[in-house]
Amino acid sequence: MENFILIIGAICIGYVLNLLRIFPKEAPNILNKFVIYISLPAMIMLQIPRLTLSMDVLIPIIIAWSVMILTAIFILFVSKTFKFSKEITGCLLLVAILGNTSFLGIPILNAYFGETSLPYVIVYDQLGTFIALATFGTFVASYYSSKTEINFKIITFKILTFPPFISLIFALFFIGITFPPTLISVLSSFANTIVPIALVAVGLQLQLRLPKEEIKPFSLALFTKLILAPFLAYIICYVFSWTNEVSLISIMEAGMGPMITAGAVASMSGLAPRLSSAIVGYGILFAFLTTGVLFKLIT
Repeated sequence: MENFILIIGAICIGYVLNLLRIFPKEAPNILNKFVIYISLPAMIMLQIPRLTLSMDVLIPIIIAWSVMILTAIFILFVSKTFKFSKEITGCLLLVAILGNTSFLGIPILNAYFGETSLPYVIVYDQLGTFIALATFGTFVASYYSSKTEINFKIITFKILTFPPFISLIFALFFIGITFPPTLISVLSSFANTIVPIALVAVGLQLQLRLPKEEIKPFSLALFTKLILAPFLAYIICYVFSWTNEVSLISIMEAGMGPMITAGAVASMSGLAPRLSSAIVGYGILFAFLTTGVLFKLIT
């Protein structure tokens, strides 16, 4: 229960701070950078060495990429059917496909499954969502926006220099090795900052205004991210007869709210900024309800 109080409380604190304009405008970016450069790498170094190499490690990766590919095809089909503009289509391909699998996934999955879920959450996020953001996300932003050009060197550079990804590669060499208690304590202290700092940053960035003329793509995005994505993940698990806890964790990850970074990329690229902000803001709030219902349905 305390985990949910922390999640809601941190977001509300960030939202109120934003309303009162106590923090400068660049505060969310600073907080997110702290998480990306310090908190998340510490979490990765703490949790990944605890993994046991098995088929279970592949389940989150398979589900993450399968769901993202299928939902991207769905978005493209519906966007063409409704004749959405290029900007709206690009926006949907970012915020309706990429999930908030770390900033929201970590505290929510920790609340439902405990700390044993965190290594698989990180695998789903780093080998699934993050690589998709750095590759697919960069491609979408470049292709659907006239402001930038496609440059595969930039895509490769982003992947190889992203701190959590570097930490993941480094941590893989320590699988099965037990760190000294002092090092575990230090890593835990830094890793524990990820939830409050990341969620305060979420609250600082929340945009709750819903543009009336964009209700149709808005509804499509939330349906795709919060309902269709976890449903597809469930079907995949059913087809392959995956019934263990790792599969349940992966289904829950598939149903996380829209990725804040994806919304920021959409806005910076001129891909329907108002729409992307509304989808991210409402999507995060609705995700608390939909993930709760999803947990009840699959367990």
